[in-house]
Amino acid sequence: MSLLSDPHGIRRTVAGLCLIAAPVLYTAGLLVDPAIRQGTDGDTIGTYGLHPEQVSISAALLHWSWVLLIPGIIGMIQLIHHRGVVLGHLAGGLALLGVVNFSALMLGDFFYVQLESTMRPVEGAALGDEALADPGAVFGFQIPGFAGLFGLFLLGLVLAYARRELWWAPFAMLLGIFGAPVYPIGTVVGGLLYLAGAGAIGLRMLRMGNAEWIGEARTVAGRVQHVPDGPESGKRAATR
Repeated sequence: MSLLSDPHGIRRTVAGLCLIAAPVLYTAGLLVDPAIRQGTDGDTIGTYGLHPEQVSISAALLHWSWVLLIPGIIGMIQLIHHRGVVLGHLAGGLALLGVVNFSALMLGDFFYVQLESTMRPVEGAALGDEALADPGAVFGFQIPGFAGLFGLFLLGLVLAYARRELWWAPFAMLLGIFGAPVYPIGTVVGGLLYLAGAGAIGLRMLRMGNAEWIGEARTVAGRVQHVPDGPESGKRAATR
């Protein structure tokens, strides 16, 4: 069957590829960011105003790294069929609502560029900081964004519990996301951790069949068990 005529295959492939692409774009966006490259000891005030092109590319890459997580998260929710279904959907919903806020916050980088280039850098940066400290920005975007990362971590744990595999993936993803902004070692190690965690789940999606994707089969202790539709009959056929 052609992939274009296989709706389950299309969804599974898109979700898997997005989980692989998201950490790559996230790490690339941080590497391009001129303020991140100065490290924690450098004075970053005025940096955005001096390097508008780099900031533009960085903000766009980071924006799409969060956007591409959305199909990936939906795919992770799809994989939870028999155990932890309610908790998985709740965690997935929290993750979806959260990561879109980080995507929106990337617009702030463009405003910092204009503020620092048209005003004195110190005044422009201070004005940008004041805007982001507004309660609407804090409670409407920043806090929900971090709550979404907690939802993503919880979803990964539920997925590991439901499928009894890749228990380390949510830890790698969360450590990678928070560690990557610490340039340069954190960016390399964190980027690899994020890619390892999300990529492992993504590759698992790409390699599985549609039966496992839609819940007609699941992997338990290395064996594929075919799960019948409807009420449990007490009998399940297993293929080795």
